[in-house]
Amino acid sequence: MTCLTTSASSPVIFVACGFVSLLLLLPNATEGIVKPPPPPSHNAGGQGAQQQQQQQAANGNAPKSFWYDFTSPFTESYDDQEAAEANTEESPGAEEVTTEPLPFFEDVDSSNVTAQLGSTAILHCRVNDLREKTVSWVRRHGEELRLITFGLHTYISDSRFSLLFEAPNDWRLQIRYASARDQGHYECQVSSHPPRVLQVLLTVVAPRVEIVDERGVPMVDKFYKTGSTIELKCVISQVPHPSTYVTWKHGQRMLNYDTSRGGISVKTDILSSGATSFLYIANANQHDSGNYTCALTDVADATISVHVLNGESPAAMQHSGSRLLLAGPWPLWPLGLATSAAAQLLVFNNRWIR
Repeated sequence: MTCLTTSASSPVIFVACGFVSLLLLLPNATEGIVKPPPPPSHNAGGQGAQQQQQQQAANGNAPKSFWYDFTSPFTESYDDQEAAEANTEESPGAEEVTTEPLPFFEDVDSSNVTAQLGSTAILHCRVNDLREKTVSWVRRHGEELRLITFGLHTYISDSRFSLLFEAPNDWRLQIRYASARDQGHYECQVSSHPPRVLQVLLTVVAPRVEIVDERGVPMVDKFYKTGSTIELKCVISQVPHPSTYVTWKHGQRMLNYDTSRGGISVKTDILSSGATSFLYIANANQHDSGNYTCALTDVADATISVHVLNGESPAAMQHSGSRLLLAGPWPLWPLGLATSAAAQLLVFNNRWIR
């Protein structure tokens, strides 16, 4: 083909020449430019339109928007299918609903708590995944429930009860000066659906305190000779938590740290279920006579009456349980002591042991 170049000042001729040359590069361009068909619809006739476009492209009659119209539906379908498969893998059931995890108790081994009479009882309730739920403590009496705490607030009128929260998740119920009426069943409840309940059984035990002789038999009286050493043994049992706070008193005077008299010593051994405490008073005299008390704080105590006797050969009397042990010749006993001993013999055993 020959382009018209007679007028260099005519740009229209050069543009027309270039356009005609571009058409020659396409096969069958001499048949003319094909008018683009209308955009394909996504109905049943859409596939026929796409096939017609593909046939036109094979014949060299590619529409102006061919590549967009040809590739777009397939690309969109592929992406949609891939997304659908991903959703299917994540949610196998179309009706499945994702729920948040329910709260749960960290440990259930604290369901039994033993507290000493008069001590402070702590009931633990450790809750994980609490989120927006609320923790409450209630006291159960059969079918009756009594609210103690709700959240951080205390609703019971008894001031001995309180809620002590310890981070990160321990909702502790504190009961000060625990008494026998406090023992029973308590529940830590979480306001989830369904509700979570942790049952706790509180047992309040009263320690046992006894002053015993060498055989472990409780005594109420003990006799010593002037100048001898007073030795008293106190046994404390039924204590859930071993304690070293054992005190000795002579009347109202504390002996544990007494330095005014001298010769007084206290030794306490801690045992798994209690303690054993010894009181020693050297060089006993009549001023050491009187009542001696062994006490475990202010919870429990035991008292013994100590008699320090004058004379070269005083009677040594040991009252042990239901037996009264007497030693020494009868004529040497003081009249008052003999009368007291006879009265106790008539009560406890009705016989003399020489």
